[in-house]
Amino acid sequence: MKIKNLNDLFVRELKDLYSAEKQLTKALPKMAKAASNDSLRQAFEAHLQETEGHVERLDEIFGQLGTTGRGVKCKGMEGLIEEGQEAIEEDMEDDIRDAALIGAAQRVEHYEIAAYGCARTFAEHLGHDEAAKLLQETLEEESAADKKLTEIAADVNQGAVTVGKED
Repeated sequence: MKIKNLNDLFVRELKDLYSAEKQLTKALPKMAKAASNDSLRQAFEAHLQETEGHVERLDEIFGQLGTTGRGVKCKGMEGLIEEGQEAIEEDMEDDIRDAALIGAAQRVEHYEIAAYGCARTFAEHLGHDEAAKLLQETLEEESAADKKLTEIAADVNQGAVTVGKED
């Protein structure tokens, strides 16, 4: 895809986000299954539902723009998910794995927060007001997910501190 102007870049960013969200819909169930902490598992399951809504919002924006989300593979998300998969597969105690899963999930959230913030700003500058509004909604949900993970990490990390210590 040749990028000739800001609108082309905007569409490219949206396609990248679409790919990222689609990849996440496959990764989040695996992360939920690997989580031993109930709050963490529930957070992953809830975020899966939100992520499916993010895909729907992006589809709505593509409809407004007269294009589709196909054609781009988000390599950044692919790498972040691969790191999360490593946390699932490595041999570690449950509390340590949960801490690793939270770290992987927060890296994903921060990536998405940055990407949605850029896309929303592009939409605003291009006069795509409805798209900007939809992107802002998703940005707020991504920020809330990150905050929720931070709250869960407080308990998980406390449990992880005691793993491997002799009584």
